[in-house]
Amino acid sequence: MRYLIFILFLASPIAAQSIETDLELVLLADASGSIDADELAFQRQSYAVAITDPAVVSAIENTLYGSIAVTYVEWATNQATVVDWTIIADMQSATAFAEALIGPPRQASGRNAIGSALLYGMAQIEENDIRGLRRVIDFSGDSMGNTFGPPITVARDQVVANGITINALPILRNGDFMGFDLPGAYEQNIVGGPNAFVMPAQSGPEFTDAVKRKLILEIAGTTPETQFASLLLQSVEIRQ
Repeated sequence: MRYLIFILFLASPIAAQSIETDLELVLLADASGSIDADELAFQRQSYAVAITDPAVVSAIENTLYGSIAVTYVEWATNQATVVDWTIIADMQSATAFAEALIGPPRQASGRNAIGSALLYGMAQIEENDIRGLRRVIDFSGDSMGNTFGPPITVARDQVVANGITINALPILRNGDFMGFDLPGAYEQNIVGGPNAFVMPAQSGPEFTDAVKRKLILEIAGTTPETQFASLLLQSVEIRQ
């Protein structure tokens, strides 16, 4: 029965009618001036690989509704939706989302406007026709600048007040920021809401793995700390 309900929505933008799902997830990726064309393509490829990873698809299939709704947005001075809201419920729909992510040209550019980006992500959730049990903005970036738009913490507080969790993936670069604690800054200024967390990622190959781990946690509605505690408990039980 669930298959019959969702087959009309798989791998396509959400129809005008309302649909219920486990998670509404905005993937809010950095496209500011510090991200060149190759890095932008790599970020998209990383999310495409992650969303089609068997472990991620399995996590989606094991949610209460057996599906999540995802949109991919890039932010800079302006914000641009690269892939509109899509229901993902199996490998076929995950693959279609990944393929749609690779092709579009860059549409966001300029300097940082993190506060505006967070509010744009909130608007995508508030204005769609989806009813998710949980609502999450997955923010990634490589700096803390906020040249344009509202202050970051003001925007963060408004998003969280609307029942939306913000998680963050700070992108770390060797030698950048002269020791500036980017994960700490994201923890203090950007993340918020139930089970919010920060997951740092090195630029390069490690980024794809971090995206995959982050997606699994968000789909499950847990955090790195609770996941670690669960694994530790399992190891103790096995030894006993």
